Amino acid sequence: MQKVLFLCLGLGVISCNPNYNVTPIKQGVWRGELKISETEMLPFNFEIIGKKSMKIFNAEEVILVDDIEYRNDSVFIKMPVFEGYFALAMNDTLMQGEFIKENLDRVLPFKAIHNNRTRFDEPNQQPMANVSGNWEAIFSPGVKGDEYIAKGIFKQEGNIVTGTFRTTTGDYRYLQGVMDGDELKLSAFDGAHAYLFTATVSNNAIQGVFYSGNHFNEPFIAKRNDTFELPESDNLTFLKDGYDRIDFKFPDASGKMVSLNDDQFKNKVVVVQIMGSWCPNCLDESKYYSEFYKENQNKDIEFVALAFEYAKTQEAAFKSIERLKDDVGINYPILLAQFGTSDKQKAQEKLPMLNHVLSYPTSIFIDKTGKVRKIHTGFNGPATGEKYVEFKKEFKEFVNTLLEE
Repeated sequence: MQKVLFLCLGLGVISCNPNYNVTPIKQGVWRGELKISETEMLPFNFEIIGKKSMKIFNAEEVILVDDIEYRNDSVFIKMPVFEGYFALAMNDTLMQGEFIKENLDRVLPFKAIHNNRTRFDEPNQQPMANVSGNWEAIFSPGVKGDEYIAKGIFKQEGNIVTGTFRTTTGDYRYLQGVMDGDELKLSAFDGAHAYLFTATVSNNAIQGVFYSGNHFNEPFIAKRNDTFELPESDNLTFLKDGYDRIDFKFPDASGKMVSLNDDQFKNKVVVVQIMGSWCPNCLDESKYYSEFYKENQNKDIEFVALAFEYAKTQEAAFKSIERLKDDVGINYPILLAQFGTSDKQKAQEKLPMLNHVLSYPTSIFIDKTGKVRKIHTGFNGPATGEKYVEFKKEFKEFVNTLLEE
């Protein structure tokens, strides 16, 4: 809690007087701004709907937050599922402080202004381009080992732009922003990731910078291409030669070691989910898998998740896992495969039969005989629209095929 102590001692505006009676956050709409560089602010909108509840808005996404705690003259807002929280001083029109992720030692300066419904500042110019449609994108172009492709999918109405970037391993959430002349700005904040895209659009080309919080940024370019498609997600991760199944043994929260040899998995179709409680795409996938599992528990199917957690201790990792299970209502087991790092190379060492772990999440489909039949890399969540609908349809069809065998 060193960051909280800093807020109490260093900012001055946050008192630690235990007898102070705080006034609740003023209800209504606010605009929040995360400082991610010396020149860039990441804006998002939220609404306070009660003393202990708020909603965060990203395009069509609405995130309900119901963990707001008042301590003396400070307010602490903890995000659902994920570990990040706001520690803030406030008055009727202004909140100021930091967004903190303790296990990653990351701190973002934050302020919010009451009754401001704009996301980005009102555009100064009419849009000089319309980015609606599909875009073939490259991130970190020309940088060996870091370059990767993506597909931009956008909708523009006047100055307002919404959409996302899909990659081979997932998507960049519900992005929302503006076209101001030839300048494009998009943002998303979901409690785990803080994304900002700034770019210039001209002649059916986009060139800009992608920021992930204040710890990472990279350039990207894109060109309009209505027929562009990413590689199939079922061909990116696979078993090494000589393997036709996977094997593991990891603990659950009670300390029991669980493996695919246990009775609960025998003669069942099994979906093994490689994930982390900190991962928004994993959260999207977990919500869908949890719903599917509840609706099909009378069938011969089981799910088991392998969590790769960056929490610094085993206790903290299981605490994050249990919070995810409780918030989503997950009834299948989540095992702790790793803590202290979410490094994908380290994850692959725990599952050496795989060529690599390219993405969180990754799903491994196992038939009733124990053989791996398919490995799906990444997850296209609700922000991807038709791709999400397509995934659900293909998932059900493939699982039913395995069940009928």
